[in-house]
Amino acid sequence: MTVTYTARVANARFCGFSKLLLAWKGSIYKVLYKEFLAFFAMYTAISITYRFGLYDYQKRYFEKLAIYCNHYASLIPMSFVLGFYVTLVVNRWWSQYTSIPLPDRLMCVLSGGLQGTDERGRLLRRTMMRYASLSALLILRSVSTAVFKRFPTMDHVVEAGFMSREERKKFEGLYSPYNKYWIPCVWFTNLAAVARCEGRIKDDHTLKLLLEELNAFRGKCSMLFHYDMISVPLVYTQVVTLAVYSFFLVCLIGRQFLDPSQGYPGHDLDLYVPIFTLLQFFFYAGWLKVAEQLINPFGEDDDDFETNWLIDRNFQVSMMAVDEMCGDLPMMERDRYWNDSNPRPPYTAATLFVLRKPSFQGSTFDMAIPKEEMHFQPLENIAENQEESGGHHPNMALFNRLLNVAPSPSGFMGGALRRTSAQLQRLRRSPSIDLCTSDDESGKIGKGGSLPSGLGQDTQSTVCSFREEKSARTLLLEVQFGAEQQERRGGGYPAANEKKGVRASEGMSAEEWRRREERGRGESTWGETHAPASLLPPPPQSSKQTSTQSASSVSFPSCHPSAFLFHPPAHSSLEHCSSQPAINQSRAAVPAIPKPPSGRNKMSFLTVPSYDEPQRFRSVSMGSELTGS
Repeated sequence: MTVTYTARVANARFCGFSKLLLAWKGSIYKVLYKEFLAFFAMYTAISITYRFGLYDYQKRYFEKLAIYCNHYASLIPMSFVLGFYVTLVVNRWWSQYTSIPLPDRLMCVLSGGLQGTDERGRLLRRTMMRYASLSALLILRSVSTAVFKRFPTMDHVVEAGFMSREERKKFEGLYSPYNKYWIPCVWFTNLAAVARCEGRIKDDHTLKLLLEELNAFRGKCSMLFHYDMISVPLVYTQVVTLAVYSFFLVCLIGRQFLDPSQGYPGHDLDLYVPIFTLLQFFFYAGWLKVAEQLINPFGEDDDDFETNWLIDRNFQVSMMAVDEMCGDLPMMERDRYWNDSNPRPPYTAATLFVLRKPSFQGSTFDMAIPKEEMHFQPLENIAENQEESGGHHPNMALFNRLLNVAPSPSGFMGGALRRTSAQLQRLRRSPSIDLCTSDDESGKIGKGGSLPSGLGQDTQSTVCSFREEKSARTLLLEVQFGAEQQERRGGGYPAANEKKGVRASEGMSAEEWRRREERGRGESTWGETHAPASLLPPPPQSSKQTSTQSASSVSFPSCHPSAFLFHPPAHSSLEHCSSQPAINQSRAAVPAIPKPPSGRNKMSFLTVPSYDEPQRFRSVSMGSELTGS
């Protein structure tokens, strides 16, 4: 019988487990006392031989051997190997118990699914339940020594009432070289089919449910058979056993108390009984005994499963459920809380403390929140806060910090990285491509600032990056836009004329602006058909010279025809210009070009025409050519 002490440890108390140390049945003392006495006897014999049976030179040699054994005994991985092994065995032990077939679910389905209170219905239910109990008996008889001692032959099974003589003949007439515990389950299914044909099982759903429960019952029988056939690998058991036994065989010599007069380190005290060595043997050998006892719980140890008790209980309960209790119901009557909407069963004096405890409502039931944080916020404000917080991403701040400690930006790669960082920041703050920045806004961007662009969106756009103040280093690229290209082909770059043209443009009327825009559009069309071989002008001769070229109009194909209004300063140089390939889309009408606002100086436009014509662009940052179609 399994030793049960659950009630003795129901409540934690001072030295609660100490009362269990005096128990004998199922204890470690009962399991280990023989090995413990044998180990102590061998240790004592070696100690007496060392003290009284050896000469002096033999004692010196034994002392060196003892020191050697004690030094290298720690190399044996006792805790590691033994701990994993015992954990595996304990898990396997509990899994075997959960695999024992219990008839409770099957008997409930059978009692409610197979109708009929006559003798035929009663015979069907009792026979089917007896077949299930017979199948469990046959498998337990195959794996448990206690059950096999109770039913050593099939004659004992017949005499016990689990099988009739006619059924035994049929059972033995079915030849199979394998275990035939599954045959009663097949008889069960055949009887279920007969009951369905007779109408005692009302529908197929009930028959399906009954057969599913039988298959689950039969599956547990199969699991017990496989647990019995597939053991823990023998090599694992051998390794653990050899590790424990070899360690303590070495300890028989290495843990001996040596002569203190020899001055060996750690041997200043001479005792006759090795207290801590015996405790170590008790713990490690006891751990191994636990695994030895649990590796097969179907034996006759104190903590093995009570399989014979399970057979008796299952057979009696199942027969009573399908026979005496079938259709036998107590009379229904109103309960004592019939008119009570809040029924509360009474408490005894020993359990009144439960009423004083408040009912648990949840871990956040008493959570306090400030009143100013309880108001709902409009969704528009939440969206604006998210957009503002998106521009200050921690990863972007880390990226900028890395760029600040980079080498001098006079090189190409340093400038490209800084421009990429600035563009990413602007994309986070203003994702729309239709927004335009003024002189004041571009001034806020600071050094290396650029206009907002539609990079990363569905539209095709052009991103230009300007530098506001005079630069002493060599310009990366100078691009002449619009009508200025014709002047370059005509010869030279008259800075004075450019300044004059800029001043004259301040006083132009709306009509003059429209005519100039139409003239620039025509020149742009001519430039597209007669594109020069290269757009890269010769570098300036002096670092002090600055290019004050104004971009009048450049046409790029775009998915959305729109105008971009730029406000570059008077002394600004174009450092970076990148374009994406456009998508051909035909437009029926060209939207009107917006008029330049009055009072603004130094304006330039990027107009997007409605027609699509193959163009070839040169990427400034990478040097690759892209053809727009």
